[in-house]
Amino acid sequence: MARRDLIGPFRVAFTGIVHTFRTQRHMRIHLYVTFVTVLAAIAFRLGLREILILLFMITFVLVAEMFNSAIEATVDLVSPNYHPLAKFAKDIAAGAVLITTIMAIIVGSLIAVGDGQLERIRISLAGEGIGMSATWKLILGVLAAVVITIIGKGLGSRGQVLQGGLVSGHAAIGFFLATSVLMISGQVLVGAIAILLAAIIAQSRWEAKFHSIFELSLGATVGVILGLLIFGILPK
Repeated sequence: MARRDLIGPFRVAFTGIVHTFRTQRHMRIHLYVTFVTVLAAIAFRLGLREILILLFMITFVLVAEMFNSAIEATVDLVSPNYHPLAKFAKDIAAGAVLITTIMAIIVGSLIAVGDGQLERIRISLAGEGIGMSATWKLILGVLAAVVITIIGKGLGSRGQVLQGGLVSGHAAIGFFLATSVLMISGQVLVGAIAILLAAIIAQSRWEAKFHSIFELSLGATVGVILGLLIFGILPK
């Protein structure tokens, strides 16, 4: 019971995120832009302070969009027929999202062009590559796998937050880690063992009937591609 009480709120929260992504077009756009922005911030070697500011503004916009969706759903429930006050409430919520989005764009633009940042970005792109330790690469890859899994669940029509969905999160993370082990160790035997373990994880999801072969294959493909990209392109 204690375990259920601990996991339950997280499951409900993730369900809300996935439902918002599935039903709200603007939320999908925000998540896509977030994913690209974070990758660009890492690629351009922004400082920790700049990345934290970007993450704060991104969170601000996403939370505003979710509140907007919640307000719209509540208004539709309370007032299914047209009412001027209902329209007014929806317009105010949409205006709040617009303000946060504009501020996020302004802050991002100032970070990109301020304090000689453009010159630093140019030098970074002209350099030998993006330095990043293996630990940070693993963290980046797992986060990317989670984001892609959430996007896949939003695009798919079936499955729950922690079970099912178009992209298997277990397969994506498992095969990303297996590919990472292969790339880091450089030993075929070690990599083969890691891939075998990832395949066992994927098989368990199939036997439990949480995912189809296609969904597991899609998740495995995502994991392998992420591993090859992150450990093949980003130098040490």
